[in-house]
Amino acid sequence: MLSSEGAVLPDLAERCSVNLAEHGSVNKGREVTEPIGVRAAGAQRTRETLLAAAAAVFVKQGVNAPMRDIARHAGVGVGTVYRHFPNRAELVVAVYRHQIEECAALAPRLLAESIAPVEALSLWVDAFVEFLVTKHGLGAALQSEDSSLQSLHTLMLDELVPACGSLIDAGVAAGEFDSGVTPYVLMRAIGNLCVLGPGYDREDARAMVDRLLLGCGRTDMEAGESTAS
Repeated sequence: MLSSEGAVLPDLAERCSVNLAEHGSVNKGREVTEPIGVRAAGAQRTRETLLAAAAAVFVKQGVNAPMRDIARHAGVGVGTVYRHFPNRAELVVAVYRHQIEECAALAPRLLAESIAPVEALSLWVDAFVEFLVTKHGLGAALQSEDSSLQSLHTLMLDELVPACGSLIDAGVAAGEFDSGVTPYVLMRAIGNLCVLGPGYDREDARAMVDRLLLGCGRTDMEAGESTAS
């Protein structure tokens, strides 16, 4: 579990140990000539690289993975990680928030493509399942009493339920989905199927989610009622 102390103190020694190695040889007299906009764009790219690297490392090692491993995966120095995320809690929050926003943004992109709603929902659910697998890696952080971490559950509901709902609505309008399917219940069911454990891995979860989606199709009875009306 990450506490306000646990999120920072374990990292202090590691941060100090790399300070001289990463900054000691900097030429203090060097003049910065890059335009502000160029530097800001570079910083944003570095931040996105760090988020992707942290997400990958968290899946394998959990949220207490050494910051050095995250830096190595991103191809940067540890000091760069700390410049963007002063402590581990901030990095954990950023990874989680980043993935929620990416998953939510996928829904309108899929709706804009020339694919059937059932395929669009399946592709979105694929991304949601991957998000949930990563979320298990962040479980210790989510149990923290840190208010910024607790707020992420609300963020997930605010962002992902409407995204899933838009895909379901498109499927209902196209006659492909049961009108009784609701986004919150569907996402809760998917979440339950994605709790991994001994003898039940990611592939098993994916197979069970596929079966669940098949059950979301419009029933013959509903189709008959629609035709009769």
